[in-house]
Amino acid sequence: MAVIETVNAPSIRNWRDWVGLVARLVPGIVFLYAGVTKIINIPLFAQNIRAYQLLPELWMSDTLAYILPVVEILAALLLIVGLLTRGAAAVTLMMLIAFIVGIAWVWSQGISIDCGCFGSGGEVAAEDTNYPQKLAENIAMSAMCIWLMVRPRSLFSLDHKLLGGDTVTLDHLGDDDFADDDHDTTDHKE
Repeated sequence: MAVIETVNAPSIRNWRDWVGLVARLVPGIVFLYAGVTKIINIPLFAQNIRAYQLLPELWMSDTLAYILPVVEILAALLLIVGLLTRGAAAVTLMMLIAFIVGIAWVWSQGISIDCGCFGSGGEVAAEDTNYPQKLAENIAMSAMCIWLMVRPRSLFSLDHKLLGGDTVTLDHLGDDDFADDDHDTTDHKE
């Protein structure tokens, strides 16, 4: 007995597909902007990383300053176009978790810095820090990434167009289900 399920294309009538679109575009646009602002001034970004006082060696912050903006831009572009959505969301979530840990660290240590999220950063007056807001933003984008990891289907995504069309999942197949090639096994239950 074969049970065949067909997953339809994303639909503008399905609210979950709209949520998926928003969940792709919000972190995608934010990370694209953040990555571009960092990559245009890598030495300043390396200095911003050092302000967190988390990495013990200078070469670590310099290396991270070269790698992180590229990863941010690549993950952002994948999210925006909806290609390899689940993987791009997972990479973005890992970065967000690291950012949450970093912000929580400086806040707990009484270090007063601008997060450096968009290329600027460095020490600021204690009253000018906005750690709660940055944590809330990162947690919200983390929730969006988790949504995409659980349900990557969304409107206007290349995932569906390039990687799949309608996906057919076969469950509960026995040996005799493949014996007769003459009957159609799509869209019905036996």
